[in-house]
Amino acid sequence: MGNILELQNVKKRYGTRWALNGVDLTLEEGEILGLLGPNGSGKSTMLKLIAGLIRPTEGSVSINGSRPGPEAKAHIAMLPDADHIYGWMTVKQAIEYVSGFYEDFDHEKADRFIEAMGLDTGMTVAHMSKGMSERLKLVLVMARNADLILLDEPLGGIDPTSRDKIISGIAKEYRWEHSAMIIATHLVRDIEPLFERVLFLKNGQGVLYGSADELRARYNGSIEDVFKEVFI
Repeated sequence: MGNILELQNVKKRYGTRWALNGVDLTLEEGEILGLLGPNGSGKSTMLKLIAGLIRPTEGSVSINGSRPGPEAKAHIAMLPDADHIYGWMTVKQAIEYVSGFYEDFDHEKADRFIEAMGLDTGMTVAHMSKGMSERLKLVLVMARNADLILLDEPLGGIDPTSRDKIISGIAKEYRWEHSAMIIATHLVRDIEPLFERVLFLKNGQGVLYGSADELRARYNGSIEDVFKEVFI
């Protein structure tokens, strides 16, 4: 397996504040990384840098050997932390709209995901609950056959039922042999079984990084227990 993503001493400054301050990371095919930290720790900034939405102040980001740009973006599927689908659209229209932007969009996978998420293709986005809206956004991301999948707080503010559907949907449809995934979250307990590696961010710095199983053994507890020890 090869490296899909490499970050070398990545820093990002906004004015006088360092949102990221020297982050190193390597992610291989088949790995799911938990990017963990409280709000304001730099998780969203890091995902935006990887996606090429912003540029680092210092350091380098490499995706399949290339810097983030038009070609690299074609290999990245990102679930943002803000709504990006028009409220008047139905689920079916949202699928048609988004699929037009990406050659790797898999309609059969989208259909499976819609069924697994319990969504009605005729329902409009404006009439969806928060949880259902998040399920739709996950469908739009996971239906792509992208090399790198970025999920920014996919469980934030949603009901337990939607949370369970999202986690089981990711586990079922993730392309383990051909993709890598980063899940940025501060809600660790329910989703941590998906993590193979974890990176803890604190004040823009990577304070703990390694195999999820090794960290569980070292701290004699769950990743959530490690999270509490690092941040509380």
